[in-house]
Amino acid sequence: MRKLILFLLFGIANSFYLSAQKINAAYQLHIKKASSEILIDGAIDEQAWEDAEIATDFFMITPMDTSFARVRTDVRMTYDDENLYLLVENFLAVEGPYMVESLRRDFSFGKNDNFLLFMDPFDDQTNGFSFGANAAGAQWDGIMYNGGSVDLSWDNKWRSKVTNYDDKWVFEAAIPFKSIRYKKGITEWGINFSRLDLKTTEKSGWAPVPRQFPSASLAYTGSLIWDQAPPQTGANISVIPYALGGIKKDISGNGDTEYRREVGLDAKIGLTSSLNLDLTVNPDFSQVEVDRQVTNLDRFELFFPERRQFFLENGDLFASFGYETIRPFFSRRIGLNAPIQFGARLSGKINKDWRIGAMNMQTGEVEEDGLPSQNFTVFALQRQVGARSNITGMFINKQSLNYNPDPDAEQPIYSQFNRNAGLEYNLASSNNLWTGKAMFMKSFAPNQVGDGFVHAANLKYSSGNLTWNWEHQYVSKNYTAEVGYVPRNGFYKINQEASYLFFPKSEKILNHGPKVGVRYFFNTDGEKTDNTTFLAYNIKWRSQSTFQAWVSTDYVLLQRPFDPTNYSGDTLARGTEHQWYATGAEFTSKPQSVFTYAFTTRLGGYYADGKRYNVTADIGYRFQPYVSIALSANYNSIHLPEPWYNTNFWLVGPRVDVTMTNTLFFTAFVQYNEQIENINLNTRFQWRFKPASDIFLVYTDNYLPAPFYTKNRSVVLKFTYWWNL
Repeated sequence: MRKLILFLLFGIANSFYLSAQKINAAYQLHIKKASSEILIDGAIDEQAWEDAEIATDFFMITPMDTSFARVRTDVRMTYDDENLYLLVENFLAVEGPYMVESLRRDFSFGKNDNFLLFMDPFDDQTNGFSFGANAAGAQWDGIMYNGGSVDLSWDNKWRSKVTNYDDKWVFEAAIPFKSIRYKKGITEWGINFSRLDLKTTEKSGWAPVPRQFPSASLAYTGSLIWDQAPPQTGANISVIPYALGGIKKDISGNGDTEYRREVGLDAKIGLTSSLNLDLTVNPDFSQVEVDRQVTNLDRFELFFPERRQFFLENGDLFASFGYETIRPFFSRRIGLNAPIQFGARLSGKINKDWRIGAMNMQTGEVEEDGLPSQNFTVFALQRQVGARSNITGMFINKQSLNYNPDPDAEQPIYSQFNRNAGLEYNLASSNNLWTGKAMFMKSFAPNQVGDGFVHAANLKYSSGNLTWNWEHQYVSKNYTAEVGYVPRNGFYKINQEASYLFFPKSEKILNHGPKVGVRYFFNTDGEKTDNTTFLAYNIKWRSQSTFQAWVSTDYVLLQRPFDPTNYSGDTLARGTEHQWYATGAEFTSKPQSVFTYAFTTRLGGYYADGKRYNVTADIGYRFQPYVSIALSANYNSIHLPEPWYNTNFWLVGPRVDVTMTNTLFFTAFVQYNEQIENINLNTRFQWRFKPASDIFLVYTDNYLPAPFYTKNRSVVLKFTYWWNL
């Protein structure tokens, strides 16, 4: 507790340091109202662009951050009563074709020549929006949180066009004011522009960003200075209805064919220019991309990120609370086993210092499982302190409705309620060198014995060469988060990591250096249960290829029986001790090639004095910009004494992305998972016939590998339309 108090005092003092002075305050782009009508065609032939101020002379971020960029980029911005306009001239420094994956939306940043806009409409250096495109015209948009992270699952309504010339490619965009959130009357926004040119392997930014941080870092934005306050959007109401038809057949179970005929509705209501109310009735998420499967050899539940659009805007208010394995709220718990009937979500800025997030969701009952209808309520209130830090309070409630469990049952199947309440302090210094957080959370449940309590903290320092992180966590035995992701209870964790990078004067190697880490787990009696210590060495070439080699030692004292194959059903006994050594390597090829590859290896000991060998490989080839082919393969060979003996698992996932235009997409993804004895085929056709309005055709099959036969099959046709009132 003493360390926590010192951490908080240090963090608060540091977060206020230089809070009055923005680091890149001298970088200003003045924007004035358009002097002519603008047509989004990728051409610079309107008077408005001739009159607009130009942001140029970008600074290099990588491979070095001490000089101007070699590639020239010119940016102009203007606006009218409806839209914010952007025009970018991306000049070429080296002859040859541009490098892109495909025309797929929300492309991989490092594999495409691209331009991105990072926008902080509240100038709080914490939250914002990102828009951009690659050199073939594929769009990128996302919502920004935590001062520099971008969630690309967020989509909104805007228009853009890319035109290629001999010496440059031009990106022109119109972003409706109704598609973003901003505070009334503010005439200065945080803004930065990022350019990645793969032929020169150069990443650059208009306002300079140190190379240890992403170009999206809002701590280093310049300023967009408006000639007058941005226009108010007036009534900002969007209605997004959907209709679908589908067929589902359980072939292996000889089940009846199920027919789906459903309609539903989402609505977005802008209560203010910075506060939004989202409503949903009978939502459907059948078009969401399937999760990428992994071979599970872990003792705990795996985490898969949220992809459903309704939960994403300002989702960091809920999802960022806690740590990677201590998440009091995890939206994928809602609607996991029961249909969502309706829901509402209020989120956004109250003013520059306060943000709010409130959500209520209602699910229906599932009679065959005895699952009652349930109501989920989440409330978060965040206050910014100092330059970029904040304090957040959160309350979570899961309530079963009309549920009367058997009074004679020792343990009810479902709980009457589960509640969590707590506080979190997030530290982000003015220059982003110091980051961290400290959290406290308490759970409440009808049958909870003892205090369900969590506290955790970490402090991280990131300079150009040295990175250091200290972290500790405590989760009590009785803590429960039924709407969260907390796979492990009853432990203390201490984790420390440090790394150092050398930047040699070399034409081939960008940086290299060691990384060391040690992690301990103790049970609540103070007994050591887990320990991992590792040493790694990293090399990054100027071509952006990377290599890492590592060695580690592991110790585990099992707290419950565990099957080391997660397959056979035979388990190691609780209380048994296991220790082993392992080594491995990882390599990723340069992203600018049309043929890319990566591999990882791991060999060494395993539970019960066994051995485990692992190889993964990722291979990709693109016929740019229309077709991208990828193959992922993961092989595990586990050698154990009886009763397990030798166990081998393959996980293979070929994928094809066909992007006929930047509005017409087809994806086919096959996953063969030997551990769960399943082959999954998922194909998705998408036609974006208008901005944010789509037709989806999704076909899914699941097969048993041996003997090969179809287990179940489904097909869904879905229509969505974004209608602004």
